Amino acid sequence: MIPDPETALSLAYPIGLGIAALGAGLGIGKGMASAMEAMGRQPEAIGKIQTAMIIGAAFIEALAIYALISVFLIG
Repeated sequence: MIPDPETALSLAYPIGLGIAALGAGLGIGKGMASAMEAMGRQPEAIGKIQTAMIIGAAFIEALAIYALISVFLIG
């Protein structure tokens, strides 16, 4: 039995949002771990590393927020 499109969306969006949140969490975790390791190896470059880390985290969070907003716009 094939579900109607509205039912398919109501099942697919929570799964997609969960995958987006998982991906964002893994991406931020990997980025922060790499930045902390780089700061430990080169303490004189902490300012540059921290700036790049914050910009990267903002981009990753923006993707997760786009996924969340799409649920409200479509659903």
